Amino acid sequence: MKIDDLEFEPLIEEETIAKRINLLAVELNADYAGKTPIFIGVLNGSFLFVADLVKHITIPCEVTFTKLASYYGGTTSSRKIREDIDLSTDISGRHIVIIEDIVDTGNTLAYLIEKLKLKNPASISVCAMLVKPGKLETSVEELRYVGFEIENEFVVGYGLDYKELGRNLRDIYRLTSTTDEV
Repeated sequence: MKIDDLEFEPLIEEETIAKRINLLAVELNADYAGKTPIFIGVLNGSFLFVADLVKHITIPCEVTFTKLASYYGGTTSSRKIREDIDLSTDISGRHIVIIEDIVDTGNTLAYLIEKLKLKNPASISVCAMLVKPGKLETSVEELRYVGFEIENEFVVGYGLDYKELGRNLRDIYRLTSTTDEV
């Protein structure tokens, strides 16, 4: 499959994603029973994951979003975090579950967690669809729920993009051509 100027091949199919999301929801429902967590989706990439995940959440919960960016349309992180939407919800004393599409270096996630800690939540945990363990530069102890661990590959689909394209794909695809940027 071609997206803009790059070629991609299937990595994780829609059915596999759906099954894993259901299992993540079972864990979250059990772990947050008797609580009313706030799910904070990190835009833009997490929007499909958030929507599909919360459909399976059976406990009372709230959903909100923040927007952070470090890729800016390329295939590598710029390591500069841009905050486009600041979280305005009062999270003091609340249980927070950050929902991420992908954890790459961990730097953006660590930045967000430190910022949220200043607002005195009761707890913070992270639920990520994809994690690249081999690329993590920052340890994120709050990362408790992981959909899939993948190699250090550039991926698109299911909310993830290349130059803002491919977010609408139901499956997750990996870059097939070798490039120094990945």
